[in-house]
Amino acid sequence: GTGKSAELGKLTIEPAHIKAFSTDSFKALIESNQEGGIDWQKTLLSFWRFGPELNPQGIGHLWKLLPADTRVPDHTIWAHLDLTSAFCGAFAADPEQQPALLNISFGPVQSFIAAGRSTSDLWAGSHLLSRIAWEGMKVICEQLGPDAIIFPQLRGVPLVDLWLQKDIGISAVLFEKYHCDAWRKAKTDANPLFSAALPNKFVALVPASLAKSLAEQVTAKVREWVMSQAEAMLDECLVIAKLKQADLYCYQQLRQQLDGFPEVYWAAVPWLCEQQDGKVNTDALQQAMQVFYPQHCRSDASRDSKSSQSRQSVESTQQPGFLGSQLWQTLNQTIQPEQDWMFYKPNPGVLYPAVYDLLDRVAAAAKATRTFQQQPQQGYRNTLSGEYEWLTTDQTQLALSPGQRQNTLWQKVAAQKPSWVKKGEHLSALDMLKRLWPTHFINEIKGAVDGLQSLNRYVVSTHGMAFSTSFEAWLNGNNRQPLPLALTAQLETFDHDEGEQLALPKKLIRQIRGDKDAELIGKTLLPYWEYYQAKLEGASNDKRRQIEDILKSAADGLFDAGFLGKKIRNSNQFFEETYYALILMDGDNMGAWLAGNEDHYRLAYQDSWHTKLKAGIDQRYADQLKPYLESKRYPSPARHMAISDALNGFSLDLARYVVEDLYKGKLLYAGGDDVMAMVAIDDLLPIMLLLRLVYSGVFPVNGELLVVWQQLFKQPEARLRMANGYVMQVDSDRLYRVMGDKATASCGAVIAHHTAPLGQVLKTLRNAEKRAKSSGRNAFAIDLLKRSGGAVKLTCPWLSHPDKPESLLDSPMGQLLRLKDALAEPNMSRRAAYIAQDWLRQLPPDSLFANDPVSYKTLLQKALEYPLLKQNQGIPQYHDLAKTLVELGVSQTGQSCTDFITHFIGIAEFLARDSRSGGAQ
Repeated sequence: GTGKSAELGKLTIEPAHIKAFSTDSFKALIESNQEGGIDWQKTLLSFWRFGPELNPQGIGHLWKLLPADTRVPDHTIWAHLDLTSAFCGAFAADPEQQPALLNISFGPVQSFIAAGRSTSDLWAGSHLLSRIAWEGMKVICEQLGPDAIIFPQLRGVPLVDLWLQKDIGISAVLFEKYHCDAWRKAKTDANPLFSAALPNKFVALVPASLAKSLAEQVTAKVREWVMSQAEAMLDECLVIAKLKQADLYCYQQLRQQLDGFPEVYWAAVPWLCEQQDGKVNTDALQQAMQVFYPQHCRSDASRDSKSSQSRQSVESTQQPGFLGSQLWQTLNQTIQPEQDWMFYKPNPGVLYPAVYDLLDRVAAAAKATRTFQQQPQQGYRNTLSGEYEWLTTDQTQLALSPGQRQNTLWQKVAAQKPSWVKKGEHLSALDMLKRLWPTHFINEIKGAVDGLQSLNRYVVSTHGMAFSTSFEAWLNGNNRQPLPLALTAQLETFDHDEGEQLALPKKLIRQIRGDKDAELIGKTLLPYWEYYQAKLEGASNDKRRQIEDILKSAADGLFDAGFLGKKIRNSNQFFEETYYALILMDGDNMGAWLAGNEDHYRLAYQDSWHTKLKAGIDQRYADQLKPYLESKRYPSPARHMAISDALNGFSLDLARYVVEDLYKGKLLYAGGDDVMAMVAIDDLLPIMLLLRLVYSGVFPVNGELLVVWQQLFKQPEARLRMANGYVMQVDSDRLYRVMGDKATASCGAVIAHHTAPLGQVLKTLRNAEKRAKSSGRNAFAIDLLKRSGGAVKLTCPWLSHPDKPESLLDSPMGQLLRLKDALAEPNMSRRAAYIAQDWLRQLPPDSLFANDPVSYKTLLQKALEYPLLKQNQGIPQYHDLAKTLVELGVSQTGQSCTDFITHFIGIAEFLARDSRSGGAQ
């Protein structure tokens, strides 16, 4: 929590009404079995899923946030119920009534996701890993219930809702009644089921005696599931290639390459403690922790050399981890402010921080000591990763170079299914899993429940994303004219190959609905252009002239419609914009947030109390309770569930809303604190900034809120309201609890030409994100990969003063957006940017001004003022840019001021060009 209080005003609803409503509503959720009795499993799961959705009149958004105890409102009643249910299940199923924490993770992650040639590969890798994680979690859910999984929170995850309806049998009517059925309605890949929404690890509360068995079941289940999917895919490929028969060599390859996939790492730690004489005995837990805290294992000789008084002091503080903290010394004894009032009595549950800490360390050790088995690979390798043999029906084909191969499995599949396999590609087992996963997933979902039979997937390609910038500029521009009849006829009669359909970003699809010309351009123009470009390759001279005439005719029509500018009218390039962007955002220090062992991530106990209770305690028992009240809280299961709930709201709903509803983007992955998205280049900066603000639930403004939304975010009105760690989505009137103002995130972005190799772009993207992290976190980094060469690399903090945030207009990203807008002004020559950069390169080094920094700042400001201010013809809102840019530059660490400003201007200038700034067509 943030420790901040919110004034709720006076609720007019009576407690008795809430009680009656709650009782009646939960009674309505009771499920019956065939004999007419209570179906306890379905009833429990209905309570778990729909309890927080009941929403009685008069309480509204507060229903989901009702505290378990109004005196200490640090966690909700729903988290309390989840935890009590999980602990009860663990106690009941263990003969010793001992619970344990179980940590299971799956891999590999980055290498598996990164191996690919298209955005479809990128999505498929992320989504498949998320699905593998769910198949593992499902083992726990089926045996212990979804409330047993502490992290991530599963309530509201679309795949879990599908399981509840399809496998458990909970009625679709309930999902519709409580508005939890978005996944049952959307017929495109905007459907939440297409979100890679689950991380690659989970933590569960399980019976200690079953921990090992459950981990082994999870391991076996996910590997069996992957193998069954792969075998079905290979069977389908062989049928398509007309090569299907038993005992082909490719089946042997498949089994070898998928042996041990996915990697599964697990660790379990039971509650190694017991209540004893009014305290908690931690001897067994301490002994287990000593292995991971060698600095606390002092030799007997070392201890004997000290005085007995010193020895007692050392023994009280030299226990490992949480057990050695002052808080544990306070909590491992009763607190009784007066004779008849037992304020606190220690119990083993308080040791959750120590158990979790040990679990974290055991899990890290399990990963570090994994065994590596090298599989021998013969001949030429697969296309995507270059690590494995490609699957073949004839082993001798592996020795053939690409030019010598004939009638291979993949050549035959490519001829029939070009959306699965491109010409020349030869796939391994893992490649095939990723390539065919979109098709298999859709087919599975179509048959899962009623209402999804018409579900389709549309692939927004890198070219499609670049095209969307030009397309939107035409839709909203002043130069738009009706399509000429000849062009309309050309596009309407064009019959391109069916397969995975090329598509526009969701925002544009919604915008053009009912606009006949726009729908025709959006659906057909890009496939039309790509079809004839492919025909040009290897065409004879006569055929080439025919194709060029067709393209020239189409270009003339596009010019007449105002879609093309004069400068490219006479080429076969239909689109002024050829660049797109990728974003990779990651929450900072998430491990520390979960561990909660640093003061920055903890609150004092008194800071989470209701103000009335705190005032009363201060008045009567301040001295007796001071050690407890001022102690910083360590993590608890409720804290972990709150973090997971906050990340769920961000990744499942808010990130998608920002990327796909407010802007032209495609969410490729959003699981927990990680987001990867492909976006239109003109929307890059607003998306980055808004994602960062939504992650923390903050929106620092000094002036008019609407001005910021219109000037920085290019939105006609405020679409989100953010404050105190909460986000309100205005359209849907939904309230989300997010991570809070102490939580930060770093973001990397890369701007690339749509033809740039995706592997290179992804590598640059990850390096940019690492640069943002290594610069101190809470920062962003943008890399520009120009097709003409020359790299521009900008690294910058989100806020100049994070502790006392400046207005967004004055923030570094705000200044970058304003500089871009200034350079895009019709009266501003973009030469101003080149002149400024050239002058900066010629300035003397800052080392010469070590004793006179004021003069250096004045020199920099003068060097920028002429080109940036004198050439914008007096536009008043940009007059402070030179000064603020210098202030920002001199505040940077780890890079020279002139280099920083040069890259800052370089990014702004590139984004200000006509094709992407709304300039004249």
